[in-house]
Parts: sequence; C-alpha cells; structure tokens
Amino acid sequence: MHCLPFFPHAKRNLFTSLFVSLLLSVTVHAQQVIQLYSGKPAGSESWNWQEGDNNKNMFNTRVVYNVVQPTLTAYLPDAALATGTAVIIAPGGAFHTLSIESEGIDVAKWLNAKGIAAFVLKYRLVHSVTDDPVAELMKKMGDFKKLDEENDSVVTMAIADGLKAIEFVRTHATDYKIDPRRIGFMGFSAGGTVTMGTVFNSTAVTRPDFAAPIYAYMNALKNQTIPKDAPPLFICAASDDQLGLATHSTNLYNAWIGAKKEAELHMYLKGGHGFGMRKQGLPTDTWIERFGDWMNLKGLLTKETKN
Repeated sequence: MHCLPFFPHAKRNLFTSLFVSLLLSVTVHAQQVIQLYSGKPAGSESWNWQEGDNNKNMFNTRVVYNVVQPTLTAYLPDAALATGTAVIIAPGGAFHTLSIESEGIDVAKWLNAKGIAAFVLKYRLVHSVTDDPVAELMKKMGDFKKLDEENDSVVTMAIADGLKAIEFVRTHATDYKIDPRRIGFMGFSAGGTVTMGTVFNSTAVTRPDFAAPIYAYMNALKNQTIPKDAPPLFICAASDDQLGLATHSTNLYNAWIGAKKEAELHMYLKGGHGFGMRKQGLPTDTWIERFGDWMNLKGLLTKETKN
C-alpha cells in the first residue's frame, strides 16, 4: 500500500515540497538558546544543582530558578519588519527567580512585532533548596539588608552575565542582522539592577546603547558612577510600589539629568511592583507603548538607511 494512495505522483511531490518548506520555516523562526559561556562561568564553578521551572506559586506566574548556566534566548522579528535594533531583556525576581513570561517572553514578543530583535537573559541566581523558590523568597522579603547580603555575590555574577550578553549580541550583530550601535538593555526589578549594573560597569565594547530600568532595585549596586558616555535611559515605575522602590527610579532620573545625560521618566500613580506585561485595568497596562514612543522618537523603530 502506498503511503499517499489518493495523490497522483505530481501532487505527491507538491505535498512533500510544501511539508519540507513548512518544516524549514518553523525551524528558521524557532527560538535559539545561546550558552553565554563555553564552560562553567567564573564564581560558580562548584554549583552542581539543576535549573528549574515552576508554574504554581504565590506570584501566579511561571518562574525559572536555580540558573547555573546563563543563556540568551533569541526572539527575532520577521525580516520584513526588522529595524536592526535589539534589546536584551533581564526578568526580575529578587535574584532568586526569573519572572520569565511577564517580564521576559511577553516583552520579547511585543518587541518583535515592532521589528526589534529580543534576547531574554537567564542570569545566575541564588540557590533554591526546594521546588517552590517563591515561597522560599517570600520568607526573606521582610529583611532587605539580610537579603542583600545573601544576594551580594550573585549580583556581581548576574551583572557579569549581562555584560557577557551585550558582548555576545554585539559580536554577532551581523549574524542576527542587528546594528551593533543599536543594542539596548531592559530589566525589571532585580533585572533592573542588572540593567544598571551593565551601564555602570561596562566598557565601550559592553556598554548598551540605551537602557530601560523598569521598577529597578538600586541598593544592591556598589558602583553607581555615571559613565562619561552614559546611554539614554527610559525609566518606569509606580508610586505605590509596595517594596518602596519608587524613589529608586526618581533618584536615578535625577542623577542622570543632573549629569546632563538623557533620560525619560514615567512614574504611575498605581500599578504596584512587578506589573510587567500583566493587565490590571490601570494605565500601567500600556507602559510598554510609552517605551515604544520613546524608541520611535529616537529613531530605533525605523530601519537605518545607509548613505
């Protein structure tokens, strides 16, 4: 018996060709996971636990935890839309988890629709000893000083991962059809710490061309020296941030403007901490549209024409 008994030979070849084309199309648009280090990264050589994924937790969102090997997951726009701009995205989670969807994948998909290449960063985290890292974290949230002490060495590693991510994307810009002068870094909460850590600790090779700290936590950063060639910032948070981080954003804005650097601040009346891409029926639901307006104003949503 023939596998395709109802197709003449010509139609069978056409069916096969269409199937192969579809398979290739899916392969081309599949997300690529990039290992940032060829071996175990410095500082965590002895880590022997496994990365985990949790969907049932107090945050009511999917989180990743116990990241040992930092990665970038590439989300690339359709070639017809591509602008040459790229954004590395660092989800938050107090350096214990990563809110991988609301502050990662969902952001990447929105950026792709605007023609922007997106790279979701999984950076190194504090070791969680159970399969409910959120519950572990919540027990520690009452003492920020103690939490900062526990996170200290990991913050340094996470910033190193952020710098490595920028270096990778810039070095491989041609491969991804990206302009190496249009690479941004966006991060949420602890990811905002990583975002600003890359800015404060970067060299010309690893400095983002623009940055977007979203309800960033700044107290974990030892170095907050503004570089002479500091990139423009898009800063966003809510005044009713239940962790008290609103002033972290306003202080950052004031420091940037005081140093005569470019910055835009959006401080919402309500939204709380960690709104990300969640819909709450509040103006914060459209914060990313304001980010799009800002990028458009800077020419980052338009493909650069070569003279």
